[in-house]
Amino acid sequence: MSVEAQFRCDVSGPEALAALRDAALPPRLRGGAPSRSFHRDIYLDTNDRALLARGVSCRVRIRADDRRLLTLFLGGGPSAAVERYEAEVPELDPRQVLEGTSDPARRLRGLVDPALLRPKIELEVERWSRIALSGLIRREPRFAFLYDACTVRHGGLTRTFEELQVRRLSPGAPRLEAVARALERQHGLRPMLLPRHVRAAQLVEVMAAEGAARMLTSQTAVVLLALDEDRVAFLDQEGGHALPVARGSGEEAVRHLLRYVTGSGVGTLFLLSSLPATEDRDALEVWVARKIRENGDTAPTRLRWIEVAEAVGKIGTPEIRAPETLAALAVATRANLLALPVRDSGERPSAANRPATSRAMPVAGHRAAPPRATNELPPERFLNVELAQLAFQERVLEMAEDPGVPLAERLRFLAIVSGNLDEFFAVRVGALKAALAAGVTARSLDGLTAGEQLEVVAARVPPFLTRAARCAEACLAMAAERGARLRRWEELDDGARAALTAHFERELLPVLTPRAVTLSPGHPFPLIPQLVLTFGAVVRDVRTGPDHFASLPLKTRVDRLVAVPGSADFILVEEIVRANIQAFYPDREVEGAWLFRITRAAELDVNEDEAGDLLQTIEEEVQRRPGNTPVRVEIERGMPASVRETLFRELRFERRGVTAALGPEDLYELDGPLDLSILREVAARLPADASYPPFQPRRPLPALPSLFDQIDRGDLLVQHPYDDFNATVSRFIEEAAADPEVVALKLTLYRVGDRSPIVEPLIQAAKRGKDVAVFVELKARFDEARNVGWVRRLEEAGAQVIYGLVGLKIHAKVALVVRRDPGGLRRYAHISTGNYNAATARYYSDLALFTADPEITADLTDLFNQLTGSSRAPGASYRRLLVAPATLLAGFLARIERETAHALAGREGRIRAQMNGVEDPEIVAALYRASAAGVKVELVVRTLCALRPGVQGVSEGITVRSILGRFLEHERIYHFGNGGQDEYLIGSADWRPRNLRRRVEVVAPVAEPALTARLDTLLTALLAEPSAWTLRSDGTWVRGARPSAELPHLHDRLIP
Repeated sequence: MSVEAQFRCDVSGPEALAALRDAALPPRLRGGAPSRSFHRDIYLDTNDRALLARGVSCRVRIRADDRRLLTLFLGGGPSAAVERYEAEVPELDPRQVLEGTSDPARRLRGLVDPALLRPKIELEVERWSRIALSGLIRREPRFAFLYDACTVRHGGLTRTFEELQVRRLSPGAPRLEAVARALERQHGLRPMLLPRHVRAAQLVEVMAAEGAARMLTSQTAVVLLALDEDRVAFLDQEGGHALPVARGSGEEAVRHLLRYVTGSGVGTLFLLSSLPATEDRDALEVWVARKIRENGDTAPTRLRWIEVAEAVGKIGTPEIRAPETLAALAVATRANLLALPVRDSGERPSAANRPATSRAMPVAGHRAAPPRATNELPPERFLNVELAQLAFQERVLEMAEDPGVPLAERLRFLAIVSGNLDEFFAVRVGALKAALAAGVTARSLDGLTAGEQLEVVAARVPPFLTRAARCAEACLAMAAERGARLRRWEELDDGARAALTAHFERELLPVLTPRAVTLSPGHPFPLIPQLVLTFGAVVRDVRTGPDHFASLPLKTRVDRLVAVPGSADFILVEEIVRANIQAFYPDREVEGAWLFRITRAAELDVNEDEAGDLLQTIEEEVQRRPGNTPVRVEIERGMPASVRETLFRELRFERRGVTAALGPEDLYELDGPLDLSILREVAARLPADASYPPFQPRRPLPALPSLFDQIDRGDLLVQHPYDDFNATVSRFIEEAAADPEVVALKLTLYRVGDRSPIVEPLIQAAKRGKDVAVFVELKARFDEARNVGWVRRLEEAGAQVIYGLVGLKIHAKVALVVRRDPGGLRRYAHISTGNYNAATARYYSDLALFTADPEITADLTDLFNQLTGSSRAPGASYRRLLVAPATLLAGFLARIERETAHALAGREGRIRAQMNGVEDPEIVAALYRASAAGVKVELVVRTLCALRPGVQGVSEGITVRSILGRFLEHERIYHFGNGGQDEYLIGSADWRPRNLRRRVEVVAPVAEPALTARLDTLLTALLAEPSAWTLRSDGTWVRGARPSAELPHLHDRLIP
């Protein structure tokens, strides 16, 4: 026990707390700088507040270092002594803590039955601590000054308060009362009588009352979802379309709305869903109407009927984005109401295309998006980034649906779609859910909240998945005809089943581990692995009778495609396991088993400012990633509702103290196999003529003389995969590692791959005593573990490895070789648009520049010196390179503005660029200004584009195209006309905020005429590619002519 003398004072706000923290201590006390910490306090009491009534409080404190303390307080007052019983406890669950053997737990059991205690208050505390010293001869710690910022949460509401706590640490002058009087004189602070947990409890009561009042006073609106076969009815509104909405509730309100928009109340109605109010809209009732009757003579407005496929494709675009409409369409999509067949051709009858009258139906609860403080443009000037990501997946799916693409490649495109969607949910949806949970109110560039964007995703993804499933079914049927047939268990004869059962007993039963799920204390729901196919089984105890839910993960190392003995056919491993799952539960009866798959948020929780060893921190966080919050649950069709509900409930509460934000919109019920990445394996079993024809890359550089001698004669430009990666880039590193005249090698590594012809020569060079400096980006998403492995090997070989730069990723792809010549040291550079990855270089289209230009290599020397010699972002000026985050954004903006100035002066202004994404608001604004001045802007963008081309008065001079094909377009090329003195650059950066502001990127000029001519030819061909998609101002993409023998794809024309 410790007896503490202490007092607490209320502080008027965060600013006052900060000022108090920095102020001088009371007289006769001296203290150093405050230290910062975080913890979470859980206060427990009985439902009738028995401990509070007796002046007792029980607290479990969870500190940021994961230490847990149980504290029992007895007594208290403004200056009274508090009996404090405290112990560090090993238990994780607060209930187990109370039942433990610690001193405060034993004392607590003398006051109350621990089983009656419940968590009542949770406080998040940011604490700044100062130790005050006092004494004439030897200064001793006398008081602890604790400056606390406390946060209380309840039902989505948050309240904060600030306090100063002064706690005596040792006897002696000054007295505690004297300190209290000094604080009152200096700062107007007075001791509080109210205990902290009581104060927090009062705030919870206030928030509960506010929540109840909000529910009582919130308006309710009805949304009308009128369907006619494969059409849905909208009203024209504010430059787009919206579902009819009106205030009210119930069928009578819907009939009134129906009469308003159709002139007749006739129609079959049913209530689809009721949705609670959000910050952006009122509470909603979503009603579906069928068989309605339109009477255009009496209706004050007219409906616009839009094909379901077209409407779904525009959800979230500037045409369909009203909050009520987004919410209603998300619900309709989950209910499968919008998964209707699409007509192949023809306009609907005239009623579908009649223009709406100018008289608009008032829309309930639609709040205009406030302007973004960090962006000079209004939201309608941008397209939504999340939708742009999904639109890219739709273009990839179109490649899989294209009958002109070889069958094996169509299967591979489907596998790519599957993997891309996994990453989209893990990264983008995970981030949106985190923002929503944190109460982030900032809107996207196009003006949507995080909640609205999640509704857009919920509405757009299910129809997309339906398309993918149909495409997979068709491709698998064609694969069966070509000799790669997938069989179902029930289709097999007894002999095949017996042989596969033997395979199961020999290869699967020993390595798969079933996991029981119970609700008993101390037996939490087992953590379901990330992106692993898992069976959810209902098993019955044959003796006691009750059902239990159990899970069986199929380990990723288990081959998913298994040969059917006696044939050339294959079967999925899950079919074999399902047929034999009873073997895992010998004393129970398996009533059913259904597959599911969990996607979890992808971001690592790394505080680089506090990570003493970034390498160790990354390594540990990669191991923890499988326990991140779930954001998507995929299930196979047919899983019973009771099993689904059990799974969902346990996933939401699988982590103690954390409730996952899983809702119905996060559940995806799928036809066909879960995880279509398996289609890659099916494609590999097809004959060779089912794939793109093989080709041999060029070896553009002669074997002799050395590559350094060839660079001395002039800059070299290579393009992968048409130019062999090993014969160019790998050769550059290998020659440098083996050349006795080379004294130093420096390069950046972002995504290296499992087997690297780049890293092995670096290891050998380091062993030979050369100065090898490698900057490995540990934070390259999903490559963290692989990169950590390369770091270990490089360090063991003696290389200098740098892997920490606070707040920035190293995305530049650059290498520098320093070589001793007769005339002194000479430097050689490699600057690329792609990673040092030989595997991806076979199907990523990238450019690379080899140069010995003195200014460029001097710039790279400066950059590497900054990267290796400082933990800060590179900030120096450069001679010819553009480097992010220091000079790249300003350099691009200056060049765009230069083209604008040329156009305003009557000269030709021209910008051409190819990259992966366009999103940065400053770049977009500059391009709009250029277009308005008459600059012709032509962009080739592979994935996302937030810029809206073709908007009258804003961007008529801008075109955006996207090219997909055999290879993945990964180049970044930038061309500025510059009044006839053309400037070409290549590099690693897209026009996105992360590249221009939060990464280290390098962009280099290409100046030699022969090389700029090649870049001009390439850009011209890219912009003229007939099969490219063109972006329209509404955010939709339109594909050009499909490639043919007469009009082959650009990739085929570039193949040597």
